[in-house]
Amino acid sequence: MFKFLGQFLARFFKLDTTLSLKNLLPAIAFFGGFLWDALTIGRQINPSDLWFLAGYLLAAGLILYWMGHRSHAHASMSEMEQLKHSIRPEWQKNAPIFILQFLFGSLFSCLFIMYFKSANHFLALFWSLGLAFLLVANECIDHHYQRFTLTWALFGLCAILVFNFLLPFMLGSILAVWFYLSTFAGATLTHYLRKKTPGCPGRAWPVWAIAGVLSLAYILDFIPPVPLVKRDMQIGLNLEKSNGEMVISVEKSAWYKPWRLLSNDLHVPAGARVYCVSAVFAPSGINTSLYHRWERYDEKLGWQAASRIGFGLSGGRQGGFRGYTYKQNIQSGEWRIKVETEDGRTLTVYHFNLYTEPSTDTHLDARNI
Repeated sequence: MFKFLGQFLARFFKLDTTLSLKNLLPAIAFFGGFLWDALTIGRQINPSDLWFLAGYLLAAGLILYWMGHRSHAHASMSEMEQLKHSIRPEWQKNAPIFILQFLFGSLFSCLFIMYFKSANHFLALFWSLGLAFLLVANECIDHHYQRFTLTWALFGLCAILVFNFLLPFMLGSILAVWFYLSTFAGATLTHYLRKKTPGCPGRAWPVWAIAGVLSLAYILDFIPPVPLVKRDMQIGLNLEKSNGEMVISVEKSAWYKPWRLLSNDLHVPAGARVYCVSAVFAPSGINTSLYHRWERYDEKLGWQAASRIGFGLSGGRQGGFRGYTYKQNIQSGEWRIKVETEDGRTLTVYHFNLYTEPSTDTHLDARNI
């Protein structure tokens, strides 16, 4: 994405090729651009972020169409015309590839950040790392962009992921059907654009293979329920509402664990309620239901569901929409609580150990959510 910018800066300042600074400029530009995306996109996913993504995708489609048109026209030239065409300045020949690399890099950078915000469990983090790999790989494969099958595959992947964000945002719903429809729409757009490109270069079948893999990954819960973003989640006692905030008593970490602010242990008096409070951001216009799935670990049977309790979510609040559930007369042991969508997609998981006997080292702290 930013390798072209690094090369341009090196030429502009007439840096000698032996200077190490020239070699560092692409890396500096790359990480600088990624940092800029991370800062400008912010903590939540705004409508402007989605329209920027759509703009990048549109520009990439136009560049791909132009590259196909140019390749088709070049193949139709006589040998003399091709010879004259080949003596053009190098920057004119490579400009479309540089621009396409920049656009793909911008798309992967934004998508990685946006998916990483929504990835709060192991499988989703694995998926986000895959996008990070593509972001870095994009800096090294620009010389292969003349292979249209590869560029259509990259464009199709970007189109699918952008539509995965846009369709739920536009419809105000995160049901699974919109994921599959947006995946189909992204693959169809790529297939149609290739068909309309002069010479119909490359192959489109990898895009449909990518769509199938993404659909399977969605079923297996690898893909986070975008555009939802976890803001906060706490487990504790004595939940109260004060001045528009929820205040919960959470257990502080022991003094000999200075690297932890809060403990993942919870000591519960007999008969007391254990509360789970979660704050989840969603763009304005999205109204759905979330669920807290309480699960206890059994040494013989593994994780066993104790209850699944739902609450409504209304998008737009910057701090996230807050919901809570509770259990009373709860058993001691190893517990986890999943925040899930209506169709069972996992947003985040909170692990904690619960004890029903009192502890003299327990110190509670009030936390606002």
